[in-house]
Amino acid sequence: MTPRRRHLAALTTLAALAVGCSSLQHAEVDSAAHPSSLAAPPAAARPAVAAPQGAAGQEMNGRLGAAEQETRKQQAELAAARHWGLDALPLKAPAAPAEKPELTAGPNILLADGQPPVVRRIPTEDNVVFLTVDDGDVKDRDFAAMAADLGLPLSVFLSDYLVRDDYDYFRAMNDRGVSINNHTINHPDLRRLGSDALHREICDQQDRLEQKIGTRPWLFRPPYGEYTAAALSTAGSCGVTAAVLWTEEAFPDRIEYRYSDEKLHAGDIILTHFRARSPGWNGTMADMLRRVVDTATAEGFALGRLEDYL
Repeated sequence: MTPRRRHLAALTTLAALAVGCSSLQHAEVDSAAHPSSLAAPPAAARPAVAAPQGAAGQEMNGRLGAAEQETRKQQAELAAARHWGLDALPLKAPAAPAEKPELTAGPNILLADGQPPVVRRIPTEDNVVFLTVDDGDVKDRDFAAMAADLGLPLSVFLSDYLVRDDYDYFRAMNDRGVSINNHTINHPDLRRLGSDALHREICDQQDRLEQKIGTRPWLFRPPYGEYTAAALSTAGSCGVTAAVLWTEEAFPDRIEYRYSDEKLHAGDIILTHFRARSPGWNGTMADMLRRVVDTATAEGFALGRLEDYL
């Protein structure tokens, strides 16, 4: 058995023991209906206990129902982690902050009057990082299924010329909570464009995504991470409230870091792409997602929802 399988098997056992102990504290539960709980003794060996009546009985039933739901949830999470080959269960992100973090100028945030802020890292002390996926060329069904099975939040930045043949793939992702954002119509270098072309690339994509997905994005990623003041002003004029850059880039076989310590930091934004196996992309999108989740989990971070913070 590999270390990964042994680790998940241990998690399964611990979860089963925890649930079983909790069940014994509250009530005797039929082990056939709850295979993860500890087996109850034979009926002849158990003392007769009168069934609770009235409000007490309803309260106990409520506790048992909640425990059963939690058991099934844990079992489903463990099964998904095993199915997708994770080293460990992904960590749970904290609840969304009541107020989004204040953006102040610094090395990871560029502020200018009349322009959306440019954000490379979210200012937060929560142990979360954010996964963003660009372009939309490859509509990988396993990737979408893996993210859905594991309940992982993603922020997607689409270029219309790559996705216009299959917006259904991204509508389905959006229906399960994946946010869809603007990455221009044709993925040009914005530094080379005049005002009319900037409007077509950025604002027309805002309109296109609103038409195809049903919501108007407020986040924008400039292609190649390159932009001008005019590009930011144009984005702001058609509803963009922030331009998003990144601190790491994820591949199936590695993560490339911006920082010399080669570690994740709270609030980091990870970039990756919708790609198929090719030179420089040594694996599948599911391999890439597995690497990101395993790395984040090992370093004590959960994947958070970018739009909750920005």
